[in-house]
Amino acid sequence: MGDGERSEAAKTTYREAMRDAIRDALRSDDRVFLMGEDVGRYGGCFGVSLGLLEEFGPDRVRDTPLSESAFVGAGIGAALAGMRPIVEIMTVNFSLLALDQILNNAATLLHMSGGQLPVPLVIRMTTGAGRQLAAQHSHSLEGWYAHIPGIRVLAPATIEDARRMLAPALADPDPVLIFEHGSLYNVSGELLPATAPEDLDHAAIRRSGTDISLITYGGSLPKTLAAADELAAAGISAEVIDLRTLRPFDAQTVAASVARTHRAVVVDEAWRTGSFAAEVSARIAEESFYELDAPVERVCSAEVPMPYARQLEEAALPQTADIVAAAHRAGD
Repeated sequence: MGDGERSEAAKTTYREAMRDAIRDALRSDDRVFLMGEDVGRYGGCFGVSLGLLEEFGPDRVRDTPLSESAFVGAGIGAALAGMRPIVEIMTVNFSLLALDQILNNAATLLHMSGGQLPVPLVIRMTTGAGRQLAAQHSHSLEGWYAHIPGIRVLAPATIEDARRMLAPALADPDPVLIFEHGSLYNVSGELLPATAPEDLDHAAIRRSGTDISLITYGGSLPKTLAAADELAAAGISAEVIDLRTLRPFDAQTVAASVARTHRAVVVDEAWRTGSFAAEVSARIAEESFYELDAPVERVCSAEVPMPYARQLEEAALPQTADIVAAAHRAGD
């Protein structure tokens, strides 16, 4: 248990849990430092690092220029030199400016050096829509990064995962990307004491069920759990799988769930075409085809740049009613 974690359940938020995780990392390892745009004096674009500059000073909490390629590259260099940097990118859309550094350097140097150059780098970024931030700040592109060998891709959807995924990510010798859905920062709840080391390799069953598997991750988890509640009221027992880690993908947990329920709905806030939902659906077809009693359903965002207007944004995003409708289609 880290310094910032309590010995009994306590009320907190997703944002505060992530802040406590960073604080604990900074306290426990002198090699760890946080860097990114506005992470210091401003406290982070989404308030995650608020107060850390005052606590740890400008050497450990570093404001950077507005150049994602430059500061992600600096993070790679620091990791190669033995540090344990946490690099914050404001939103996933902006991470595309650092894609060359992530794909061509961070993900490949261990392989290209014959195992001599590990890159123990953690990159955190906000993903997803639902906050009226328009098309340059609102997309879900984590499935693109899950396509890349050489990195680990995490999508914490709960307060517990926000608090506990960072430490093992920093201990990983390979680059780790953490995608924090912007709609989750204000979510509050009880943080229970840790009972075991955090497992970054397996999906989590958030709700057991026998009639249909609802498979999702990140910001879509609350909507999927709400859909499971509605389905339960209609006499349908839905199992909810939170993937948690997109790379490596835990196909075994998904296959075991489909073997129990024989129907599946994949919920992904990304666009449908080429989405991570497509990968999950393909893996189910490849590995669990004879367990299925119906085709796999997918619930994804509309294939448009994310609108600004609230009504249009809501219409473009997967909603609980869409998940419920897909489950009924799979059950017909």
